[in-house]
Amino acid sequence: MVMPLLILAFFMLIGSSSTNAQSNPPSTGFYPSSKINTIPFNQAYRSLWGSQHQRFDQNSLVLWLDSSSGSGFKSLKSYKSGYFGTAVKLHPGYTAGVITSFYLSNAEDHPGNHDEVDIEFLGTTPGKPYTLQTNVYIRGSGDGKIIGREEKIHLWFDPTKDFHNYAILWSTIEIIRYPRKSDNTFPLRPMYVYGSIWDASSWATENGRYKADYRYQPFYGRYNNFKLSGCDANSPSWCRPPSSSPARTGGLSRQQLAAMLWVRRNFKVYDYCRDPMRDHTQTPEC
Repeated sequence: MVMPLLILAFFMLIGSSSTNAQSNPPSTGFYPSSKINTIPFNQAYRSLWGSQHQRFDQNSLVLWLDSSSGSGFKSLKSYKSGYFGTAVKLHPGYTAGVITSFYLSNAEDHPGNHDEVDIEFLGTTPGKPYTLQTNVYIRGSGDGKIIGREEKIHLWFDPTKDFHNYAILWSTIEIIRYPRKSDNTFPLRPMYVYGSIWDASSWATENGRYKADYRYQPFYGRYNNFKLSGCDANSPSWCRPPSSSPARTGGLSRQQLAAMLWVRRNFKVYDYCRDPMRDHTQTPEC
């Protein structure tokens, strides 16, 4: 079985402290974001919807959800590969049903037949950890033909107390750590970068058991430290995204791989490839 998707979740270890008694997170040794300059929001992104629920506060973009609306933003350009990162601080307390996200998609260009790569924070109830979910949809598999490639980990630190870095690194051969096994199981068309906060009560928290409760509104998602380095849709064919490791060939170093495996071993709670209820003829990469 190939090692399925984990979207650089271990790179958020910068400044994180473990709440798990097993051990502290091992260092990855190299962080791609350290080689990429932070870019002002307005140079790379614009408000997409719910602009009345957006504001800037001490160099952070704040989005919020209440009973009237959520909010979202979108990159100015679409990209065919690249490193796309941001730091996120999540809302504390009761957040069931609330999704705070950072993702790639071409749904606006290909409605009903789109590609998507997701980082989603699934809201929770007090005393339970936030869940980070990653997902990949390919050629419309999120448009009624649901063939998701979900993985979920429980965060071992409190993501509501500080900002932590998250990123997607997408090249023509892999999304760290989801390799291109065939053209049919890998997104190849340009995608935009998005962020949003919205109500997903039907499924987000314990499969919809707990819903968004607007007695606790508004719910905030805070973003800063935007990192964007890649090949936009009009870049020449020789353009390449940044490397994920010190090696120019890309992939992960042994130290990075060890950090990723530590996360998966201690905190992974769902893997689509190991779900016996799934039809794996639809996910041949498993």
